[in-house]
Amino acid sequence: RAAPQVLVVGCGNSELSEQMYDVGMCEDIVNIDISDAVIRQMQERSGSKRPRMSYLLMDMLQMDFPDAHFQVVLDKGTLDAILTDEEETTLAKVDKMFAEISRVLQVGGRYLCVSLAQAHVLKKAVEYFSQEGWVVRVHQVASSANKQQFVLPVFIYVMTKFRKIPGSAPQILEIFPEEQDKPMRVESAERLVAAVKDRQHYALLCSQLSKTPCREQVSLDLCDKESGRPRYTLHVVDSPSVKLSRDNRFAIFIIPQGRETEWLFGTEEGRKQLAGSAGFGRLVTVALHREQHYEGMAGIQAELSGKVMELAPPGLPARQQVPFLSVGGDIGVRTVQHRDTSPLSGEYVVEDVKGDGTCYFRRLIFLCNRNVVQSEVRLLSPTPLPGQKKRRKDKKKPSHTEPPAAIDKSYLCCEHHRAMVAGLCLLGGPNPLPARLEVLVVGLGGGSLPLFVHDYFSQARVAVVEIDASMLEVATCWFGFSQGDRMRVHISDGLDYVAKLAAEGTNLRTIPAQYDAVMFDVDSKDLTMGMSCPPPAFVEKPFLQKVKTILKPEGVFVLNLVCRDTRLKESVLATLREVFPLLYTRRIEGEVNEILFCQPSPEGRQDPTELGARARELEAALRQPGRPWDSSYVLADMLQAVKIL
Repeated sequence: RAAPQVLVVGCGNSELSEQMYDVGMCEDIVNIDISDAVIRQMQERSGSKRPRMSYLLMDMLQMDFPDAHFQVVLDKGTLDAILTDEEETTLAKVDKMFAEISRVLQVGGRYLCVSLAQAHVLKKAVEYFSQEGWVVRVHQVASSANKQQFVLPVFIYVMTKFRKIPGSAPQILEIFPEEQDKPMRVESAERLVAAVKDRQHYALLCSQLSKTPCREQVSLDLCDKESGRPRYTLHVVDSPSVKLSRDNRFAIFIIPQGRETEWLFGTEEGRKQLAGSAGFGRLVTVALHREQHYEGMAGIQAELSGKVMELAPPGLPARQQVPFLSVGGDIGVRTVQHRDTSPLSGEYVVEDVKGDGTCYFRRLIFLCNRNVVQSEVRLLSPTPLPGQKKRRKDKKKPSHTEPPAAIDKSYLCCEHHRAMVAGLCLLGGPNPLPARLEVLVVGLGGGSLPLFVHDYFSQARVAVVEIDASMLEVATCWFGFSQGDRMRVHISDGLDYVAKLAAEGTNLRTIPAQYDAVMFDVDSKDLTMGMSCPPPAFVEKPFLQKVKTILKPEGVFVLNLVCRDTRLKESVLATLREVFPLLYTRRIEGEVNEILFCQPSPEGRQDPTELGARARELEAALRQPGRPWDSSYVLADMLQAVKIL
């Protein structure tokens, strides 16, 4: 096959054509430019050395060549130089340039454009040629050795000319990142522009991180080559207080699967503490995504080694070995047991994860807020039946097996649930354990909170209100929840249910439903709010007055408040004080949660000493022979940090 006839538009004094000629890539090259001085200079420079290459004085907006004359049109930065803005005259000039390029190219020929891919430049080129029915591919050029000179990556647009098909033929748009061995198809010009922008931001970030320590933690996602979905989430944490040596400048920490939501790994403060205790100047934490498959620690290390070095700190010695760290030296275990979509909560998963040691936990995660555990229970290790012999220990290294399925109902995983149960110590009366206890819980989740109250307060009758019927099915099938004579679930909006009870209380023909305890543990679906629990309507004054109406005079209203907005939080507390004369608060260490205990009468006020004594009495009453009790759960400890507002 003959070498392609190549046209270089806006050649300037670039050496690109000369280099292509000299290495034998192609010799039949025509270069055009509108500068007479440039053309004369390049003609003199090539002269007789390159007889088959020509330089012509010509305007690319109005070329003299016949139609379909070239197989390749090459543009090195000319489009970038022309398309400096989006004024009407500029866009008209670019349209003319593209039309002429299209005219002189053969069908099957390619327009190759070397560009820095500013968003408006890329968008214009992609939209024009894709609408003409051409195949559009954007290649990211391999990084230059001299990154100090070229911070932004260079791209080549490869536009392949096809005959335009009448009607709405599907567009073919692809991006070919430098780290991949095949192109990735995208669905729209906007998505293609966004993909290029992501790579530009990443290049700028790497450049910045290689020059100076980062004052704030930097986070980024590395995506799967096939699906384009996030595969790794990285956080770059610098510790200025660490005394640096050759061996402690940089390390990578792999967070075990399923543990990315823990305080140490899932919060900025936690990662800062982790980096400091690890003793490295820069620590990159790596979270693994549940939708992905990983081939152990060695596989992850091989996959990430090249990429994480782009995030290395300034001053890292050449060829420095960078350690990969983890908890226990493995990547943990995560088993997705169930996945579904709720009309109200969206897509969710139930997954079993391995914690510290040999413990397994089952979690409910709403994927719209995947870093928050909605519900969690501990799983029991299976015990052999009477007369059944235990298996001999295999001397071989054990493999990861399926986690146990039985639920440990004696263990409250969530610290805020422990505090909420401890709040029942505030109930009035001479006995720490009332003869009868009416409890209303708004928000079921996995059912751990109402189930614990039901199981350990044998005199309690528990009513649960849950707006999402899917959650009742999840709690029953996967979290050991069940209904009975003392436990009933009502599928209803908590706002409507409480309002109905309060209205019945004002009707003389009915007996008002009154509760010893009302507990709110309900999340907000609006993630744009500074308060994720409860929804704002649950803490408005008219509704709180309805809550007070259904509460006994000596009862307690327990609220799980998760609010990052300081002003909004102060407003909520002020409203609560207007309705409830007695207000206690208990902060959950290492979390945003704050548990509020609200009482309708100031006469029930108890100081910390009284609370501690009452908590010890209640715990003694709850600890019955034959009933397991988690030794780490001490009610008095839960109430030590309680403050009266």
